[in-house]
Amino acid sequence: MAISRVLVANRGEIALRVIKACRALGIESVLAVSAADRESLPAKEADRVVCIGPARAADSYLKVEALIAAALGTGSDAIHPGYGFLAERPELARACEQNKVQFIGPRPESILKMGNKLLAREIVRGYGIPIIPGSEKVHSFQEGLQIAKEIGLPILIKAAAGGGGRGIKIVTENGELQGAFETAAAEARAAFGDETLYIERYIPNARHIEVQVLGDRFGNVIHAGERDCSLQRRHQKVIEEAPAYSISDALREEIRAAGVIIAKNMKYENAGTVEFILDQDQERFYFLEMNTRIQVEHPVTEAITGIDLVQEQIRIANGHALTLSQSQVQFSGHAIECRITAESAKDGFRPCPGQITRWQPSSGADMRVDSHGYAGYTVPPFYDSLLAKLIVRGENRVKTVARMQEALASFVVSGIETTIPFLRLLVCQLDYIKGNVNTKWLEKFLATSSLLELGAE
Repeated sequence: MAISRVLVANRGEIALRVIKACRALGIESVLAVSAADRESLPAKEADRVVCIGPARAADSYLKVEALIAAALGTGSDAIHPGYGFLAERPELARACEQNKVQFIGPRPESILKMGNKLLAREIVRGYGIPIIPGSEKVHSFQEGLQIAKEIGLPILIKAAAGGGGRGIKIVTENGELQGAFETAAAEARAAFGDETLYIERYIPNARHIEVQVLGDRFGNVIHAGERDCSLQRRHQKVIEEAPAYSISDALREEIRAAGVIIAKNMKYENAGTVEFILDQDQERFYFLEMNTRIQVEHPVTEAITGIDLVQEQIRIANGHALTLSQSQVQFSGHAIECRITAESAKDGFRPCPGQITRWQPSSGADMRVDSHGYAGYTVPPFYDSLLAKLIVRGENRVKTVARMQEALASFVVSGIETTIPFLRLLVCQLDYIKGNVNTKWLEKFLATSSLLELGAE
Protein backbone atom coordinates (compact mmCIF):
# COMPACT_ATOMS: atom_id res chain seq x y z
CA MET A 1 0.00 0.00 0.00
CA ALA A 2 1.42 3.38 -1.01
CA ILE A 3 2.14 5.93 1.69
CA SER A 4 -0.39 8.77 1.56
CA ARG A 5 -0.14 10.18 5.09
CA VAL A 6 2.95 10.43 7.34
CA LEU A 7 3.04 11.00 11.07
CA VAL A 8 6.05 13.23 11.80
CA ALA A 9 7.34 12.04 15.18
CA ASN A 10 9.65 14.91 15.98
CA ARG A 11 9.83 18.66 16.49
CA GLY A 12 11.82 21.74 15.50
CA GLU A 13 13.64 22.18 12.23
CA ILE A 14 13.73 18.47 11.32
CA ALA A 15 9.94 18.20 11.70
CA LEU A 16 9.53 21.14 9.33
CA ARG A 17 12.03 19.56 6.92
CA VAL A 18 10.03 16.31 6.80
CA ILE A 19 6.74 18.18 6.34
CA LYS A 20 8.17 20.01 3.33
CA ALA A 21 9.44 16.75 1.82
CA CYS A 22 6.00 15.17 2.23
CA ARG A 23 4.36 18.17 0.58
CA ALA A 24 6.75 17.96 -2.38
CA LEU A 25 5.76 14.30 -2.86
CA GLY A 26 2.02 15.00 -2.54
CA ILE A 27 1.80 13.22 0.81
CA GLU A 28 -0.21 14.51 3.79
CA SER A 29 1.66 15.27 7.01
CA VAL A 30 0.39 14.81 10.55
CA LEU A 31 2.59 16.37 13.20
CA ALA A 32 2.81 14.77 16.63
CA VAL A 33 3.40 17.58 19.15
CA SER A 34 3.84 17.94 22.87
CA ALA A 35 1.76 20.56 24.68
CA ALA A 36 4.76 22.92 24.46
CA ASP A 37 4.88 22.78 20.67
CA ARG A 38 1.27 23.48 19.76
CA GLU A 39 2.17 26.95 18.40
CA SER A 40 5.44 25.96 16.76
CA LEU A 41 6.20 26.67 13.11
CA PRO A 42 5.98 22.97 12.15
CA ALA A 43 2.52 22.90 13.76
CA LYS A 44 1.47 25.80 11.56
CA GLU A 45 2.80 24.08 8.43
CA ALA A 46 1.56 20.50 8.91
CA ASP A 47 -1.72 19.37 7.34
CA ARG A 48 -2.87 18.17 10.73
CA VAL A 49 -1.60 18.28 14.33
CA VAL A 50 -2.15 15.80 17.14
CA CYS A 51 -1.02 16.32 20.72
CA ILE A 52 0.71 13.27 22.19
CA GLY A 53 1.39 14.46 25.73
CA PRO A 54 2.85 17.08 28.09
CA ALA A 55 5.96 19.15 27.46
CA ARG A 56 8.44 16.71 28.97
CA ALA A 57 9.93 14.55 26.19
CA ALA A 58 9.65 11.45 28.37
CA ASP A 59 5.88 11.99 28.46
CA SER A 60 5.47 12.73 24.74
CA TYR A 61 8.17 12.40 22.06
CA LEU A 62 9.79 9.42 23.78
CA LYS A 63 6.59 7.38 24.24
CA VAL A 64 6.37 4.67 21.59
CA GLU A 65 2.78 3.80 22.49
CA ALA A 66 1.66 7.43 22.17
CA LEU A 67 3.18 7.73 18.68
CA ILE A 68 1.66 4.45 17.48
CA ALA A 69 -1.74 5.49 18.85
CA ALA A 70 -1.40 8.86 17.08
CA ALA A 71 -0.51 7.17 13.78
CA LEU A 72 -3.38 4.68 13.98
CA GLY A 73 -5.84 7.32 15.20
CA THR A 74 -5.07 9.66 12.30
CA GLY A 75 -4.95 6.97 9.63
CA SER A 76 -1.25 7.58 8.97
CA ASP A 77 0.44 4.97 6.78
CA ALA A 78 3.94 5.74 8.03
CA ILE A 79 6.02 7.35 10.77
CA HIS A 80 9.09 9.48 10.12
CA PRO A 81 11.19 9.75 13.32
CA GLY A 82 13.60 12.49 12.18
CA TYR A 83 16.77 12.37 14.30
CA GLY A 84 17.17 12.14 18.05
CA PHE A 85 14.29 11.06 20.31
CA LEU A 86 13.23 7.59 19.08
CA ALA A 87 14.92 7.66 15.66
CA GLU A 88 17.46 4.97 16.60
CA ARG A 89 15.33 2.97 19.00
CA PRO A 90 14.45 -0.44 17.55
CA GLU A 91 11.33 -0.45 19.77
CA LEU A 92 9.64 2.18 17.56
CA ALA A 93 10.57 0.45 14.31
CA ARG A 94 9.38 -2.88 15.74
CA ALA A 95 6.10 -1.37 16.97
CA CYS A 96 5.52 0.04 13.49
CA GLU A 97 5.97 -3.44 11.99
CA GLN A 98 3.59 -4.98 14.50
CA ASN A 99 0.91 -2.37 13.79
CA LYS A 100 1.37 -2.36 9.99
CA VAL A 101 2.64 1.23 9.96
CA GLN A 102 5.62 1.84 7.68
CA PHE A 103 8.72 3.04 9.53
CA ILE A 104 10.63 5.55 7.41
CA GLY A 105 14.04 4.27 8.32
CA PRO A 106 15.96 0.99 8.43
CA ARG A 107 14.69 -2.37 9.67
CA PRO A 108 14.66 -2.90 13.47
CA GLU A 109 17.49 -5.46 13.25
CA SER A 110 19.76 -2.93 11.52
CA ILE A 111 19.09 -0.36 14.23
CA LEU A 112 19.75 -2.98 16.91
CA LYS A 113 23.03 -4.17 15.37
CA MET A 114 24.50 -0.71 14.89
CA GLY A 115 23.03 0.72 18.11
CA ASN A 116 25.36 -1.36 20.24
CA LYS A 117 28.88 -0.10 19.53
CA LEU A 118 30.55 -3.35 20.61
CA LEU A 119 28.35 -5.46 18.35
CA ALA A 120 28.83 -2.99 15.51
CA ARG A 121 32.63 -3.27 15.85
CA GLU A 122 32.49 -7.03 15.56
CA ILE A 123 30.13 -6.97 12.58
CA VAL A 124 32.24 -4.44 10.68
CA ARG A 125 35.48 -6.29 11.51
CA GLY A 126 33.94 -9.28 9.75
CA TYR A 127 33.51 -7.19 6.59
CA GLY A 128 37.26 -6.50 6.48
CA ILE A 129 36.93 -2.84 7.48
CA PRO A 130 39.58 -1.55 9.94
CA ILE A 131 38.37 -0.77 13.45
CA ILE A 132 40.21 1.17 16.14
CA PRO A 133 42.34 -1.11 18.35
CA GLY A 134 40.40 -1.74 21.53
CA SER A 135 38.61 -4.16 23.81
CA GLU A 136 35.41 -6.10 24.13
CA LYS A 137 33.16 -5.40 27.13
CA VAL A 138 35.12 -4.22 30.16
CA HIS A 139 33.69 -5.65 33.38
CA SER A 140 35.75 -3.83 36.00
CA PHE A 141 38.29 -1.11 36.63
CA GLN A 142 40.99 -3.73 37.16
CA GLU A 143 40.25 -5.28 33.76
CA GLY A 144 40.28 -1.81 32.22
CA LEU A 145 43.68 -1.12 33.75
CA GLN A 146 45.11 -4.27 32.17
CA ILE A 147 43.62 -3.42 28.76
CA ALA A 148 45.02 0.11 29.01
CA LYS A 149 48.49 -1.36 29.57
CA GLU A 150 48.12 -3.58 26.51
CA ILE A 151 46.77 -0.87 24.19
CA GLY A 152 48.88 1.95 25.60
CA LEU A 153 47.74 5.40 26.71
CA PRO A 154 45.97 7.56 25.79
CA ILE A 155 42.67 5.66 25.59
CA LEU A 156 38.96 6.35 25.28
CA ILE A 157 36.45 4.76 27.65
CA LYS A 158 33.14 4.52 25.78
CA ALA A 159 29.56 3.43 26.45
CA ALA A 160 28.54 0.46 24.30
CA ALA A 161 25.01 1.85 23.94
CA GLY A 162 26.29 5.41 23.60
CA GLY A 163 25.55 8.31 21.34
CA GLY A 164 25.63 12.09 21.38
CA GLY A 165 29.00 12.15 23.13
CA ARG A 166 27.65 10.77 26.40
CA GLY A 167 29.56 8.12 28.32
CA ILE A 168 32.92 8.97 26.69
CA LYS A 169 36.06 9.74 28.70
CA ILE A 170 39.66 10.35 27.59
CA VAL A 171 42.36 8.92 29.85
CA THR A 172 45.95 10.09 29.42
CA GLU A 173 47.42 8.85 32.74
CA ASN A 174 46.90 5.67 34.75
CA GLY A 175 45.84 7.72 37.77
CA GLU A 176 42.83 9.05 35.85
CA LEU A 177 41.51 5.63 34.86
CA GLN A 178 39.40 4.67 37.88
CA GLY A 179 37.59 8.02 38.11
CA ALA A 180 36.97 8.08 34.36
CA PHE A 181 35.72 4.48 34.40
CA GLU A 182 33.22 5.18 37.19
CA THR A 183 32.02 8.45 35.66
CA ALA A 184 31.54 6.92 32.20
CA ALA A 185 29.57 4.01 33.67
CA ALA A 186 27.32 6.38 35.63
CA GLU A 187 26.70 8.57 32.57
CA ALA A 188 25.94 5.53 30.41
CA ARG A 189 23.53 4.12 33.01
CA ALA A 190 21.70 7.46 33.32
CA ALA A 191 21.54 8.18 29.58
CA PHE A 192 20.96 4.72 28.09
CA GLY A 193 20.01 2.40 30.96
CA ASP A 194 23.08 0.35 30.08
CA GLU A 195 26.44 0.84 31.80
CA THR A 196 28.39 -1.50 29.51
CA LEU A 197 31.76 0.05 28.65
CA TYR A 198 34.60 -0.74 26.28
CA ILE A 199 38.00 0.79 25.59
CA GLU A 200 39.55 2.13 22.38
CA ARG A 201 42.93 3.61 21.57
CA TYR A 202 42.65 7.40 21.52
CA ILE A 203 43.92 9.07 18.36
CA PRO A 204 45.01 12.63 19.26
CA ASN A 205 45.32 14.07 15.75
CA ALA A 206 42.04 12.74 14.37
CA ARG A 207 39.44 13.91 11.91
CA HIS A 208 35.81 12.79 11.95
CA ILE A 209 34.65 11.83 8.46
CA GLU A 210 31.28 10.23 7.70
CA VAL A 211 29.81 8.68 4.55
CA GLN A 212 26.18 9.21 3.56
CA VAL A 213 24.67 5.95 2.28
CA LEU A 214 21.30 5.04 0.80
CA GLY A 215 19.98 1.51 0.37
CA ASP A 216 16.72 0.06 -0.92
CA ARG A 217 14.93 -3.25 -0.41
CA PHE A 218 16.23 -4.54 -3.73
CA GLY A 219 19.84 -4.64 -2.56
CA ASN A 220 20.94 -1.41 -4.24
CA VAL A 221 23.34 0.69 -2.14
CA ILE A 222 25.02 3.96 -3.08
CA HIS A 223 26.96 6.66 -1.28
CA ALA A 224 26.32 10.39 -1.63
CA GLY A 225 29.84 11.38 -0.69
CA GLU A 226 31.35 12.16 2.67
CA ARG A 227 31.21 14.97 5.23
CA ASP A 228 33.82 16.34 7.61
CA CYS A 229 32.46 16.81 11.13
CA SER A 230 35.72 17.39 13.01
CA LEU A 231 34.76 20.67 14.69
CA GLN A 232 33.14 19.40 17.87
CA ARG A 233 32.51 20.58 21.39
CA ARG A 234 32.11 17.83 24.00
CA HIS A 235 31.75 15.34 21.14
CA GLN A 236 28.86 17.39 19.68
CA LYS A 237 29.25 18.63 16.10
CA VAL A 238 29.29 22.40 15.55
CA ILE A 239 30.28 22.85 11.89
CA GLU A 240 29.98 20.25 9.13
CA GLU A 241 31.27 20.33 5.56
CA ALA A 242 31.00 18.37 2.33
CA PRO A 243 33.12 17.09 0.80
CA ALA A 244 35.83 16.36 3.39
CA TYR A 245 38.80 18.67 2.88
CA SER A 246 42.58 18.20 3.14
CA ILE A 247 42.55 14.50 2.19
CA SER A 248 43.77 12.81 -0.98
CA ASP A 249 41.33 11.63 -3.62
CA ALA A 250 42.60 8.07 -3.17
CA LEU A 251 41.87 8.12 0.57
CA ARG A 252 38.48 9.72 -0.09
CA GLU A 253 37.50 6.88 -2.42
CA GLU A 254 38.66 4.27 0.09
CA ILE A 255 36.49 5.80 2.82
CA ARG A 256 33.47 6.06 0.54
CA ALA A 257 33.90 2.45 -0.59
CA ALA A 258 34.15 1.26 3.03
CA GLY A 259 30.82 2.94 3.82
CA VAL A 260 29.14 1.17 0.92
CA ILE A 261 30.68 -2.21 1.84
CA ILE A 262 29.25 -1.96 5.36
CA ALA A 263 25.76 -0.93 4.21
CA LYS A 264 25.65 -3.52 1.43
CA ASN A 265 26.76 -6.39 3.65
CA MET A 266 24.11 -5.40 6.19
CA LYS A 267 21.46 -5.29 3.45
CA TYR A 268 20.77 -1.81 4.78
CA GLU A 269 17.58 -0.01 3.76
CA ASN A 270 16.93 3.73 3.81
CA ALA A 271 19.34 6.56 4.70
CA GLY A 272 22.24 5.99 7.05
CA THR A 273 25.65 7.41 7.89
CA VAL A 274 28.82 5.40 8.41
CA GLU A 275 31.27 7.32 10.59
CA PHE A 276 35.03 6.96 10.52
CA ILE A 277 37.98 8.32 12.49
CA LEU A 278 40.91 9.40 10.33
CA ASP A 279 44.35 9.31 11.92
CA GLN A 280 45.95 12.31 10.20
CA ASP A 281 49.47 11.36 11.28
CA GLN A 282 49.24 7.84 9.83
CA GLU A 283 46.73 8.63 7.04
CA ARG A 284 44.68 5.63 8.13
CA PHE A 285 40.96 5.47 8.81
CA TYR A 286 38.94 3.30 11.19
CA PHE A 287 35.24 2.53 11.56
CA LEU A 288 33.68 4.47 14.42
CA GLU A 289 29.93 3.83 14.31
CA MET A 290 26.87 3.89 12.09
CA ASN A 291 23.94 6.23 12.58
CA THR A 292 20.78 4.53 11.35
CA ARG A 293 18.81 7.71 10.60
CA ILE A 294 18.94 11.01 8.78
CA GLN A 295 21.69 13.26 10.17
CA VAL A 296 21.43 16.85 11.38
CA GLU A 297 24.07 17.75 8.78
CA HIS A 298 22.39 16.13 5.77
CA PRO A 299 21.83 19.50 3.98
CA VAL A 300 25.52 19.88 3.05
CA THR A 301 25.30 16.61 1.13
CA GLU A 302 22.12 17.79 -0.56
CA ALA A 303 23.83 21.06 -1.48
CA ILE A 304 26.66 19.41 -3.43
CA THR A 305 24.68 16.49 -4.94
CA GLY A 306 21.21 17.89 -5.56
CA ILE A 307 19.72 14.80 -3.91
CA ASP A 308 16.77 15.39 -1.56
CA LEU A 309 17.68 12.83 1.08
CA VAL A 310 14.41 13.06 3.01
CA GLN A 311 12.32 12.56 -0.12
CA GLU A 312 14.57 9.62 -0.95
CA GLN A 313 13.89 8.19 2.53
CA ILE A 314 10.15 8.33 1.91
CA ARG A 315 10.42 6.80 -1.57
CA ILE A 316 12.50 3.90 -0.24
CA ALA A 317 10.01 3.28 2.57
CA ASN A 318 7.29 3.34 -0.08
CA GLY A 319 8.92 0.32 -1.72
CA HIS A 320 10.62 2.12 -4.62
CA ALA A 321 14.14 1.47 -5.84
CA LEU A 322 16.77 4.18 -5.52
CA THR A 323 16.27 6.93 -8.07
CA LEU A 324 20.02 7.08 -8.83
CA SER A 325 22.82 4.64 -9.52
CA GLN A 326 26.29 5.35 -8.14
CA SER A 327 27.54 6.65 -11.49
CA GLN A 328 24.67 9.14 -11.61
CA VAL A 329 25.63 10.78 -8.29
CA GLN A 330 27.48 13.95 -9.24
CA PHE A 331 29.33 16.32 -6.91
CA SER A 332 29.55 20.06 -7.41
CA GLY A 333 31.29 22.65 -5.23
CA HIS A 334 31.66 22.77 -1.46
CA ALA A 335 29.09 23.28 1.31
CA ILE A 336 29.31 24.26 4.99
CA GLU A 337 26.68 24.04 7.72
CA CYS A 338 26.82 25.97 11.01
CA ARG A 339 24.54 24.85 13.85
CA ILE A 340 23.00 27.89 15.52
CA THR A 341 21.77 27.13 19.03
CA ALA A 342 19.88 29.13 21.65
CA GLU A 343 22.89 29.25 23.96
CA SER A 344 25.27 31.83 25.40
CA ALA A 345 28.83 30.89 24.49
CA LYS A 346 30.32 33.46 26.86
CA ASP A 347 28.45 31.82 29.74
CA GLY A 348 29.75 28.33 29.06
CA PHE A 349 27.08 27.65 26.44
CA ARG A 350 24.24 28.16 28.89
CA PRO A 351 20.83 27.41 27.29
CA CYS A 352 18.83 30.57 26.59
CA PRO A 353 15.11 29.84 26.17
CA GLY A 354 12.73 32.76 25.77
CA GLN A 355 10.89 34.81 23.19
CA ILE A 356 12.50 35.80 19.90
CA THR A 357 11.69 39.47 19.26
CA ARG A 358 13.55 39.83 15.96
CA TRP A 359 14.27 37.12 13.41
CA GLN A 360 16.25 38.09 10.31
CA PRO A 361 17.90 35.02 8.78
CA SER A 362 20.55 35.22 6.10
CA SER A 363 19.33 34.97 2.51
CA GLY A 364 20.85 34.80 -0.94
CA ALA A 365 21.85 32.47 -3.75
CA ASP A 366 23.32 29.11 -2.68
CA MET A 367 22.25 29.81 0.88
CA ARG A 368 19.74 27.86 2.96
CA VAL A 369 18.35 28.20 6.47
CA ASP A 370 16.63 25.21 8.06
CA SER A 371 14.86 26.52 11.15
CA HIS A 372 11.63 26.63 13.13
CA GLY A 373 12.41 30.10 14.48
CA TYR A 374 10.38 33.24 13.82
CA ALA A 375 9.72 36.62 15.46
CA GLY A 376 7.36 36.04 18.38
CA TYR A 377 8.32 32.39 18.85
CA THR A 378 9.09 31.35 22.41
CA VAL A 379 11.96 28.86 22.56
CA PRO A 380 10.90 26.29 25.19
CA PRO A 381 13.31 25.14 27.91
CA PHE A 382 12.48 21.45 27.58
CA TYR A 383 14.44 20.34 24.51
CA ASP A 384 17.70 20.49 22.60
CA SER A 385 18.74 24.09 21.96
CA LEU A 386 19.25 23.77 18.18
CA LEU A 387 17.50 26.76 16.63
CA ALA A 388 18.72 26.89 13.03
CA LYS A 389 21.12 25.40 10.54
CA LEU A 390 22.78 27.86 8.18
CA ILE A 391 24.03 26.20 5.00
CA VAL A 392 26.04 27.87 2.25
CA ARG A 393 27.51 26.49 -0.96
CA GLY A 394 30.37 27.79 -3.09
CA GLU A 395 32.57 26.85 -6.00
CA ASN A 396 35.34 25.71 -3.64
CA ARG A 397 36.11 25.69 0.08
CA VAL A 398 37.89 29.05 0.14
CA LYS A 399 34.91 30.81 -1.42
CA THR A 400 32.45 28.89 0.75
CA VAL A 401 34.22 29.87 3.98
CA ALA A 402 34.11 33.53 2.89
CA ARG A 403 30.41 33.17 2.06
CA MET A 404 29.73 31.66 5.49
CA GLN A 405 31.50 34.59 7.14
CA GLU A 406 29.19 36.98 5.27
CA ALA A 407 26.09 34.90 5.96
CA LEU A 408 26.69 34.76 9.73
CA ALA A 409 27.29 38.53 9.79
CA SER A 410 23.84 39.13 8.27
CA PHE A 411 21.90 36.70 10.52
CA VAL A 412 20.15 38.71 13.24
CA VAL A 413 18.28 37.26 16.22
CA SER A 414 17.09 39.38 19.15
CA GLY A 415 15.29 38.60 22.39
CA ILE A 416 17.44 35.57 23.23
CA GLU A 417 21.14 34.86 23.02
CA THR A 418 22.44 32.54 20.31
CA THR A 419 25.79 31.11 19.24
CA ILE A 420 25.97 33.35 16.16
CA PRO A 421 28.71 35.60 17.67
CA PHE A 422 30.74 32.52 18.59
CA LEU A 423 30.36 31.04 15.10
CA ARG A 424 31.37 34.35 13.49
CA LEU A 425 34.58 34.28 15.52
CA LEU A 426 35.17 30.61 14.75
CA VAL A 427 34.96 30.79 10.95
CA CYS A 428 37.49 33.64 10.91
CA GLN A 429 40.23 31.66 12.64
CA LEU A 430 43.26 31.03 10.42
CA ASP A 431 43.50 27.35 11.39
CA TYR A 432 39.90 26.82 10.36
CA ILE A 433 40.27 28.75 7.11
CA LYS A 434 43.34 26.66 6.19
CA GLY A 435 41.71 23.41 7.31
CA ASN A 436 44.36 22.76 9.96
CA VAL A 437 41.98 21.24 12.52
CA ASN A 438 41.20 17.98 14.29
CA THR A 439 38.50 16.74 16.65
CA LYS A 440 40.13 18.45 19.66
CA TRP A 441 40.94 21.76 17.95
CA LEU A 442 37.69 23.48 18.92
CA GLU A 443 37.98 22.65 22.62
CA LYS A 444 41.55 23.98 22.64
CA PHE A 445 40.34 27.15 20.90
CA LEU A 446 37.61 27.62 23.52
CA ALA A 447 40.11 27.12 26.34
CA THR A 448 42.26 29.98 25.03
CA SER A 449 39.48 32.41 24.03
CA SER A 450 38.18 35.11 26.33
CA LEU A 451 34.53 35.27 27.36
CA LEU A 452 34.33 38.71 25.79
CA GLU A 453 35.47 37.33 22.43
CA LEU A 454 32.93 34.51 22.49
CA GLY A 455 30.02 36.89 23.02
CA ALA A 456 31.16 39.78 20.85
CA GLU A 457 28.96 40.87 17.98
